[in-house]
Amino acid sequence: MTLTVKGQATRGRILDATASYLRSDAPGDITLDDIRALTGTSKGQLFHYFPGGKEELLLAAIRREADHVIGDQQPQLDDLTDRRGWERWSAAVVARYRELGAHCPLAALMDQASAPGAAEVISALLADWRSRLTRGIRAMQDAGEARSDADAATVAASVIAGIQGGVQVLRATGETDTLEASLALHLEYLSR
Repeated sequence: MTLTVKGQATRGRILDATASYLRSDAPGDITLDDIRALTGTSKGQLFHYFPGGKEELLLAAIRREADHVIGDQQPQLDDLTDRRGWERWSAAVVARYRELGAHCPLAALMDQASAPGAAEVISALLADWRSRLTRGIRAMQDAGEARSDADAATVAASVIAGIQGGVQVLRATGETDTLEASLALHLEYLSR
């Protein structure tokens, strides 16, 4: 579907409101009436931009949130070539999640894992994220900045698990210390 500038803005506003709702503490399942109320759009507009209804809208919002998880870590994520690059990336990750608090896209995605199509989006996100981290760790190894005996893909998977755990603790406590500790310990392990 080709959209006018105004149509793109309306579709974007609908997606933004849906994603914001997914990240919120709002109880229960979101409905199209919730989205209409948040965006001031009609049912006709919702179905014009999302002919598949709620499922299509939710999946589009989930895809948008997945893009934010990687986008929020740039350009530092793709610049993990040495210890300082890792430290810059870690600081950016912590700062971003501190800013987002309990309303982060990563947590919203995991909360929506059972929505139709969401598991595939999440799997693709995690594979992409792991691949980028693996490349960075291998670059650090090639530069002599990380231990050569570490399996880069395994460490990358552990880093993602540590971030996810840190985000869950942040959501519950408002504190980033667990997230910071996980990132620091992974760097310490790589530096031995």
